[in-house]
Amino acid sequence: MAIEDMYGSSDEEYYNGGYDDEDEDDYDRDPGPESDDDLSCVKAPSCRVIRKESLLAAQKEDLQRVVDLLSLKEHHARTLLIHYQWDVDKVFAVFVERGKERLYAEAGVTLEDKDENPASDPSTEFTCEICFEDFPAEQTTLMECNHRFCNDCWTEYFVVKINDGKSRRITCMAQKCKAICDEGKIRDLVTAKDPNLAEKFDRFILESYIEDNKRVKWCPSIPHCGNAIRVEDDEYCEIECACGQQFCFNCLCELHSPCSCIMWDLWLKKCNDEAPTVTWLSEKTKHCPKCHKIVEKDGGCNLVQCICGQPFCWLCGEATGLEHTWNSITGHTCGRYKESHLKSEDSVEDYWRLTHYYRRYKAHIDSLKIEASETKQKILDKVRSLEAKEFQLKDFSWAMSGFYRLTLSRRVVACSYPFAYYYFGDLFANEITKEEREIKQNLFEDQQQQLETNIERLSKFLEEPFAKYAEDKLMKTRMKIITLSTVTDDLCKKLYECIDNDLLVSLQQATHTIVRYRSKGVEKASEL
Repeated sequence: MAIEDMYGSSDEEYYNGGYDDEDEDDYDRDPGPESDDDLSCVKAPSCRVIRKESLLAAQKEDLQRVVDLLSLKEHHARTLLIHYQWDVDKVFAVFVERGKERLYAEAGVTLEDKDENPASDPSTEFTCEICFEDFPAEQTTLMECNHRFCNDCWTEYFVVKINDGKSRRITCMAQKCKAICDEGKIRDLVTAKDPNLAEKFDRFILESYIEDNKRVKWCPSIPHCGNAIRVEDDEYCEIECACGQQFCFNCLCELHSPCSCIMWDLWLKKCNDEAPTVTWLSEKTKHCPKCHKIVEKDGGCNLVQCICGQPFCWLCGEATGLEHTWNSITGHTCGRYKESHLKSEDSVEDYWRLTHYYRRYKAHIDSLKIEASETKQKILDKVRSLEAKEFQLKDFSWAMSGFYRLTLSRRVVACSYPFAYYYFGDLFANEITKEEREIKQNLFEDQQQQLETNIERLSKFLEEPFAKYAEDKLMKTRMKIITLSTVTDDLCKKLYECIDNDLLVSLQQATHTIVRYRSKGVEKASEL
């Protein structure tokens, strides 16, 4: 399929006023080094890899901050942090706004000084209010809430809680008491009966740093690499683990920006349910725009004619004339989505909408897979060939830089189609008027088409056999790739700004947050 057929061929749609292969002036310039400010719209949150051996150190780092501020014992600080999901800033905020007593009470922390051995006579006995047996003081345990029970009852209670997976916040056995039990006393009592279970308790306490912490999540790699990732600021970010797995930190799915996590979840379900049928129908059949009968394509030309006599474009289904060339239909382009392909039932319109967006999404994803598996190796081979030549130019990093820009940008434009499917569909029908939607759709599609066109041009130049070029022609190709990389990066940034500032900002629903654009690509998590 020719690029022009899918994306249109009008020079007015190209970024910065068009491009002509014979006009090199626009490309004979070196953009110069990019600053850090140029490389990212907003500074992305830093992230860390937490391995099994560094998990304890990561936990103690947060514990120490709370211990230092509030002058607490470590187990009290842990109780506070588990209650507030390991959000140190939240603990500090509650401390300032509500005071220490309210902070401790809500988390179940009791700090009153208790006499661990109130009876001077070791023979003093206490009645356990659970089993109603009498025990000497050394066979009972007093918690900080001043409730005392026999060691056997405490131990059985703790064993049940640990086996039920509720060991992170074990409350006192006393009726209506919400105080959290001292983990040290829990550990001592359980160890005496079952050392293995005590180890399980310690593991649960340690892993609570990940399970209960919104800033820390397990890497979703399969098989699991054993790593967790901690972000320091915004949970809406895209991360690369030390194992190489790239994912959205918020929803743990594959990379999907600029599509929101909620939209992406809906899109995956839609694709799983309907994509096989849509793929078959979109590849094999189309509805005639005149009589609405199903037409099956049996040749290679994208201009087809229904039995009623109506010619139309196979790619978009629009009615056309019969005049055409090998790569275009006279007076026709079909890169944009038109609201009504068929003047019929809503279900047919829904089919056309899904077909339009899914086919273009799938086309870019397929291209991305091919570029990752084949194009990258071809470029590396061309670079090696160039390095072996006696050229004045010695630095060929621009080739791989262009490739990485291509793959990053293609993923962005691919995921912009699921976003458009839902944003301009029924998801926000109650918040956007038809007139507003039309204006915003035109704005979005202008940005999307400019990006799409320049991605294909960048891909075209990267596929050229530039390793065989003379040095002067190689220099021109280099400048084209460098400039197109810069233009594509700028267009990605503009598309994100359009979505964030012009489309999502007016919505009452704050749940559709998108990841901030990073020109350098997905952030690689550093070691803790």
